[in-house]
Amino acid sequence: MIAPDLNTLARDLAAAAYLEGDFVLRSGRHSQYYFDKYLFETQPSLLRRTGRALARLVPPTAQRLAAPELGAILIGGVVSLELDLPLVLVRKEAKKYGTARSLEGRLEPGEKVTVIEDVLTTGSAAVDAITKLRDAGAEVTCLLGVLDREEGAREAIEALGVMFKPLFRKSDLGV
Repeated sequence: MIAPDLNTLARDLAAAAYLEGDFVLRSGRHSQYYFDKYLFETQPSLLRRTGRALARLVPPTAQRLAAPELGAILIGGVVSLELDLPLVLVRKEAKKYGTARSLEGRLEPGEKVTVIEDVLTTGSAAVDAITKLRDAGAEVTCLLGVLDREEGAREAIEALGVMFKPLFRKSDLGV
């Protein structure tokens, strides 16, 4: 059971972003539903409320936040502003020009990092982000997600020794 204010947010997110049909997910799986993060992330009120709710889940030991591109950047930015914690952006691939980095922003070796994600299915994108951050010397302690589709992400993330705290699980949305 979730708190009344979170229950309202869950209902509003589902109303804005829950779609039914035939969808191919990042994992290659087919799904009869899709939670379109861009339909809520581009709505200021929903983005702000979601970011504030996620900010309450950030462990007090976090020294830095990280957000994988593209979907989690806006949410990570809101959480960063809410907590006044610096944010690192994790690229899917290192850019081929300029600094050719896969991480944008400052990251000091040994910093405790909380990763902010949007919608998680198998967790493969989150695992990639955690690996890149660890390769750069970060101590990734927690991963927060807006929605866990409950299709293996928790197991993949926790197998890396990272605490996983979704704001919502699909079963919380009542869809």
